[in-house]
Amino acid sequence: MEVYSVGFTKKTAEQFFGLLKNAGIRRLLDVRLNNVSQLAGFAKRDDLQFFLRAICDAEYIHEPLLAPTQEMLDAYKKRKGSWAEYATGFLTLMRERRAEQALDKFIFSIPTVLLCSEPTADHCHRRLVLEYLKDRCRRRRIPWRTSSFLTGTISKV
Repeated sequence: MEVYSVGFTKKTAEQFFGLLKNAGIRRLLDVRLNNVSQLAGFAKRDDLQFFLRAICDAEYIHEPLLAPTQEMLDAYKKRKGSWAEYATGFLTLMRERRAEQALDKFIFSIPTVLLCSEPTADHCHRRLVLEYLKDRCRRRRIPWRTSSFLTGTISKV
């Protein structure tokens, strides 16, 4: 499995799709709770589906199973909650949802990128998703390799 992570904010469409194309991405897994916000620009669901096909020959999948709840997001973003509390709550949610069992086992069979809005994964749930799934796969002895291109370069983790 080869899984990447990217945020779309602070990137132009040219930078964003260039990163995906250069990395050989074949599937984008959108882990945002809201994928149709007008604030998303080129990363709105329908536009993103079109651009991915046209530019990268990649498919788009929205996976709300890997998104936080609205309540969690509001507590962290709107009410200025702590990252530690958010991360703990989100990982608990992943365990409760049994995300690793609920996902299609072939979802990561081709080079895949997890998308969220944050420019880096430092304080973004997509990093927590990757860490959670990597840990679950390791426990089940499933090979798992993650990479990231968070600032415009690709680095192996």
